[in-house]
Amino acid sequence: MTKAASAAAKDLALAGVRGVHLAWADNNGIPRSRIVPIGGLADAAARGVGATTLFAVFDTHDRITYAHSGLATPSGDIRLFPVLGRLRRLAGQPALAWVPARQVLADGAPSPYCQRTALQRQVEAAAQQGFELRAGFEMEFAVAPAGSVDIASAPGHAGPAYSPHALVPLDGFIAALLRDFDGNGLRIGQLHAEYGLAQLELSLAATDPVSAADDQLLARQTIHAAAHAHGLRVSFAPLVSPEAAGNGWHVHTSIRRHGRNLLAGSAAPEREGAGYLAGLLRDLPALTAVTAPSVPSLTRLRPGYFASAYTFWGVENREAPLRYVPGSELLGADHANLELKPCDAAANPYLALAVLLAAGVAGLTERLTPPAPIEADPGTWAETEREARGVHRLPVTPDEQAAALAGSPRIADALGPELFGAFQAVRRSDAEWARDKPLEEIVRAHLWRY
Repeated sequence: MTKAASAAAKDLALAGVRGVHLAWADNNGIPRSRIVPIGGLADAAARGVGATTLFAVFDTHDRITYAHSGLATPSGDIRLFPVLGRLRRLAGQPALAWVPARQVLADGAPSPYCQRTALQRQVEAAAQQGFELRAGFEMEFAVAPAGSVDIASAPGHAGPAYSPHALVPLDGFIAALLRDFDGNGLRIGQLHAEYGLAQLELSLAATDPVSAADDQLLARQTIHAAAHAHGLRVSFAPLVSPEAAGNGWHVHTSIRRHGRNLLAGSAAPEREGAGYLAGLLRDLPALTAVTAPSVPSLTRLRPGYFASAYTFWGVENREAPLRYVPGSELLGADHANLELKPCDAAANPYLALAVLLAAGVAGLTERLTPPAPIEADPGTWAETEREARGVHRLPVTPDEQAAALAGSPRIADALGPELFGAFQAVRRSDAEWARDKPLEEIVRAHLWRY
């Protein structure tokens, strides 16, 4: 490991790299990092880099909560170890490289608070049962001129939505994104002006879950750097204004056994794949407590915004929180996947995929059967009709979300008691901060956090 790190550091130094970001995401989805000089990369690979254990209980506003009993004092350290296989020179920041970090205890054992390790554990557990997940994120973000206080008063483009004309003023930024994503080893499926206020969207290619989460973190670094270089700033926040459509980070997944996509089908997944869908649907309120966990996340999940507000699934239904995308003659059966729409930048990408995998595999192994798909918008129905169809509103308050999270043993088991407890403590701290504040102030406080 040290020899490989020394060789990589030498090559990077010759190319002009002076430092390396050791990056991870906290329990609010916020990227954190420590930069080591390029000459210190080998030592970091051998011994790690010190950091406080308390990053697990930072809330969205950088307040530290001591409400979790496992981290109730300011004492304690972890070590951050670079995952050298993912080391990348940053195309848009050529003096810097980037690498995801694992969180390790002083004795070398994985930290129970390491989100990347939690996902790796779920991947390995699924593999022992013969299952392999593939995942990819769609990332929405809003653009504004550098120095802007908000998006509404200074939108980075004026639309129209999905129009090439909207992107003309952003031509240099778009060119940099395409170039830098390619240079950083990230594959984009597509990039376009989206429906929301000054909004863009790009999709990352599907890969294994841990790489998908790594890619999402690296994509954020790449986007922020390209925006800065072109006099812009970007917001990934779930809401950029109280009225506008929010930013989602929809996650597409498929699950395989012996190389066969279990979600394959023309109108619905086959029997095994149906169990995966049913598992996600069963735990959907608890899942969204991890995939859309902030106070603005709850507001974003409104009826009529293609954001998903109710518990149901549909075939290519953009109001459905679980949107089944079938295969076709043109794309092939292997294209079939399931899109989880209530996911955004407030989600730690590793935890989002960990709980999604745990809930879906549980549905598979228990051979759950989902209800019939819904092709309408339940938000237009009377409450009596929703009740008759078993369609319920996703949590709309932090208390409802906390209750859903506490009520799912599968989600708790996927995170482990230490990480689950820290995550709950952070959510309570965020809810306490937001209590009695107007929505405008809450949105403003989250706007540039991610």
